[in-house]
Amino acid sequence: MSGAASRTAAVRVRNLVVGFGAPGTDPVLNGVSFEVAPGECLALVGESGSGKSVTARSLLGLAGENSWVRTDELSLAGTDVRNLTAAQWRHRRGSDVGLVLQDALVSLDPLRPVGREIGDSLRLHTRLGAAARHARVLEVLDRVGLPDSDNAVRKRSGELSGGQRQRALIAAAIALDPPLLIADEPTTALDVTVQAQILDLLASLKRAGTGILLISHDLAVVGRIADRIAVLHDGRIVEQGPANEVLTRPGHPVTRQMLAAIPVDKPRGLRLSPRTAAPVSLAPPASDRAAAPGPVLETTVLEATGLVKRFTRPDGTPHLAVDGVSFRLKRGTTLGIVGESGSGKTTTARLALALTRPDAGEVRVLGQAFSAATEKERRRLRPHLGAVYQDALSSFDPRLSVEQVLRDAVAGGARRTGRGGASVADRARVLSLLDAVGLAQGLLGRRPLSLSGGQRQRVSIARALASDPQILICDEPVSSLDVTVQAQVLDLLDELQRDRGLSLLFISHDLGVIQHVSDQVAVMLEGRIVETGAAAQVFAAPQHPYTQALLGAVPRIGY
Repeated sequence: MSGAASRTAAVRVRNLVVGFGAPGTDPVLNGVSFEVAPGECLALVGESGSGKSVTARSLLGLAGENSWVRTDELSLAGTDVRNLTAAQWRHRRGSDVGLVLQDALVSLDPLRPVGREIGDSLRLHTRLGAAARHARVLEVLDRVGLPDSDNAVRKRSGELSGGQRQRALIAAAIALDPPLLIADEPTTALDVTVQAQILDLLASLKRAGTGILLISHDLAVVGRIADRIAVLHDGRIVEQGPANEVLTRPGHPVTRQMLAAIPVDKPRGLRLSPRTAAPVSLAPPASDRAAAPGPVLETTVLEATGLVKRFTRPDGTPHLAVDGVSFRLKRGTTLGIVGESGSGKTTTARLALALTRPDAGEVRVLGQAFSAATEKERRRLRPHLGAVYQDALSSFDPRLSVEQVLRDAVAGGARRTGRGGASVADRARVLSLLDAVGLAQGLLGRRPLSLSGGQRQRVSIARALASDPQILICDEPVSSLDVTVQAQVLDLLDELQRDRGLSLLFISHDLGVIQHVSDQVAVMLEGRIVETGAAAQVFAAPQHPYTQALLGAVPRIGY
């Protein structure tokens, strides 16, 4: 613990037990203990379901409906808060503890300007007059580095970028100078450069004396600012110690597995997750395959030439989303497209899938015209293209079971390829798809909402493989997953690629992921590809200043 430990702890927790339902049964947190001193950052790290967010909510008196909480000690700034009333908790939140959540767009009121959002907490918790409150709002916005604070106070959350929204949320959390700031996955959804800026901001708050409880699933991220790390697993802290010691000499298998799952600087083909069962080959019999149009030995399976796409913004101004993008995807390889939000990556993916028509340029699939073809002509080629998206849940019909989702995909592939639709054969195909992505048959009757994030993404991959595609277009397929689940999905894609000879167009804002999965890399900035080449070469010696800036912002263990 830092030298500030002799002062009153910002938070002290001893033997925290939390459950839902009948008191004393099935706790989701069991005996959690820690403390955070002023000017210290404790990182609470764990996978989804480990109890991280329940811990954070319990420190705020927000454990949730039907919950029960038992603890030997729970104090904020030296005050026992175990028996506070709802009204007393409302006073403590903001003054004794601030909260920063992952999704600032949801956390901020979309109807209120940022200045009013921050000013309301000052109005409710202080006796400052209107002029003094306004001055304090500008002060905290300047403190968190939000540019042009005089104009920012009048903007609503939807008018700010992701990084600006997160800064505004942090400003609201620190407006009352609370001794403790709880940051729950504050950088997970952010681009790498914005993530680095937010971590630097949190570090500056720590230096100013604020105690920070940083909650995350990514050890590489927390390693940048944490003084100590506590690893949470199944509701218990399984390892706790100085950050450098936990990161370089992990003592618990869970910690070691989380470190092994970080893709940064891990060579192509190296497994990131422990091996379970070998994947089942799901290549159908040769007579059951669709005849590939064009020359089967064509080296380039997907080609884009001079793609241009313009949109009109809601305010009527033009936006050039994709500006002269060209690339070639070789058979059996992975082309990684990387860039920050707004760089044009997703629009490029939609153009490649012919879901959006280009204003100029063309896309060719297996040597044949694709974007310029009629939809009837494209129908012959579509079975050779599969797609996996970031938000698997929203891409499924929530009313359908896993079996129905996969049966529909299999039946559609059968219709497109003229194989017919025998139900017995479809059932066998569904089971083989499920086996191939490492899911148990017992999940067939489940609906997507009842699956974990990793399970949903595996179902999404299985659905994409139903037509036996040669090309898989993956748009941010792991960005919403915990690092260990992310590792499992990346290993799965690698195994499927080697087993089936798949060609992958892999789109991500995460350079660590792109480095690990790619043979070739294309870096996008403001709708253009500014650097391209072999992945090993681009990451070893980036030529463009933007690529250099991106790589410099990547969090690494020990840096």
